[in-house]
Amino acid sequence: MKVGQIVAAQGLKGEVRIYPESDFPERFLTPGKRWLLLPGAAEPQTIELLQGRYLDGKGLYVVQFAGVGDREQAEALRGAALLVLDTDLPELDEDEYRVQDLIGLPVYDQASQTLIGTVKRVLPAGNDLLEIERVAATDPKSSLVLVPFVKPIVPVVDLQQRRIEITPPPGLIDL
Repeated sequence: MKVGQIVAAQGLKGEVRIYPESDFPERFLTPGKRWLLLPGAAEPQTIELLQGRYLDGKGLYVVQFAGVGDREQAEALRGAALLVLDTDLPELDEDEYRVQDLIGLPVYDQASQTLIGTVKRVLPAGNDLLEIERVAATDPKSSLVLVPFVKPIVPVVDLQQRRIEITPPPGLIDL
């Protein structure tokens, strides 16, 4: 499972910057075995994470991998996906969801059962935001809508039935 994307080298000693696609910081901070899928590669390769730290204000992690000791080696990893085994997924509490489980789910207005659109991304913010591509947008510029991923607005996330139901406040979504 993909948990991050290497976006750049950091410094001269082989560290890389990773954009996280996981809500679990230990993926980037705790030493241990990970996998990298290099751009254009068919199979991931094993790599050892030695250490990591969070860059405040950037939303990125800086990590050091074994065998990557200079900037040139780090630059060669740009664009690679950081992976973990599906069996390494932590248990979630009730009303917690994995981003990859939400992507692609259809979103319905709870009151009318009208299809609003499909979840395209989950954006981290104070409260996460669901980026929904609307199916009935009359203006192409307004085909995306951001919906706060909070219980009062998103009361139903049914992964078994593959659907999300929302109760948007007036003006959030113009159907």
